[in-house]
Amino acid sequence: MAVSAQDFWSPRIRALEPYVPGEQPRIEGLVKLNTNENPYPPSPAVLDAIADAAGNALALYPDPESLQLRETVARRHGLQASEVFAGNGSDEVLAHAFFAFFQQAQPLLVPDVTYTFYRVYAQLYGIDVDLQPVDAHLRIDVPALCARAASGCGGIVLANPNAPTGIGLPLADIEAVLQACPNRVVLVDEAYVDFGGQSALSLIGRYPNLLVAQTLSKSRSLAGLRVGFACGQAHLNEALTRVKNSFNSYPLDRLAQAGAVAALEDEAWFSRTRDAVVDTREGLVLALEDLGFEVLPSQANFVFARHPERDAAQVAAGLRQRKVLVRHFKQARIDQYLRISIGTREQCTALVGALREVLAAG
Repeated sequence: MAVSAQDFWSPRIRALEPYVPGEQPRIEGLVKLNTNENPYPPSPAVLDAIADAAGNALALYPDPESLQLRETVARRHGLQASEVFAGNGSDEVLAHAFFAFFQQAQPLLVPDVTYTFYRVYAQLYGIDVDLQPVDAHLRIDVPALCARAASGCGGIVLANPNAPTGIGLPLADIEAVLQACPNRVVLVDEAYVDFGGQSALSLIGRYPNLLVAQTLSKSRSLAGLRVGFACGQAHLNEALTRVKNSFNSYPLDRLAQAGAVAALEDEAWFSRTRDAVVDTREGLVLALEDLGFEVLPSQANFVFARHPERDAAQVAAGLRQRKVLVRHFKQARIDQYLRISIGTREQCTALVGALREVLAAG
């Protein structure tokens, strides 16, 4: 009897549609604006901290509880260390949260246009998902979401600001969602919140069902270290820790923990580079609009734009020919949009110049 390679796989793995990460090509001279990385380097204090940590202690396991990092996050946000959970990037934190909180009899509510990894986690863990349509302007429809939640659900996941649109929700809308779903966890993914969004961290003391996830990959320029964290009342973080210690007790190595603490403590570097990204974003929006693009309002380190007279895939291909890389999603409702990460001023100038050539070429 013939056996195929996939016959060794579990049935759920055979059916899985994995998340496809942004391309990481090795092309000399490439203007890379496709994966929302920070165009500026991390704080010099991060490099010093990593160098100090890279000694004989590497022969020993790191702190499995990442206590110093959790205490640093807690101090910054007026929380207790017991209200902070640290993981190997916010993607791992999100994965643990899906496993810990959303395996309910009722479906998980997720916007139909958002970070596609949410659907992958749900499929991996066998979680039923009810996709909630965003409105005609690609905004999360909060009244409709609340009405659906009031009829019963297994929890809610929101990215705020949303990805890939960059549109943020005001804090009042997050509260409305929390109140509409009081008996299930509401997970707010704030990967991009530092670039202009309103954080829900201030609501943690009032809502036992709120879990907020953040990352150091974007605003702290640490995508290469993989550090993320979640904040919520202690009972939520206890559940996450139970999952972690049943999966990988040491998710963050010594270098990552040391670098993350240093990054969080250098507020001046964070503010300076964050402000530079925001200022460049506003200039890029104006330049794109001058070229005829429609640009959604962004509170993230990227913009989401379309040209009403040009196919997005063809524009992306034309940019690639000119060594400029942006992200195009082949997904219903957004397949005519391009997600463009905010680079340095020089990178964005190069992007605009390449776009002029692409548009002129027809």
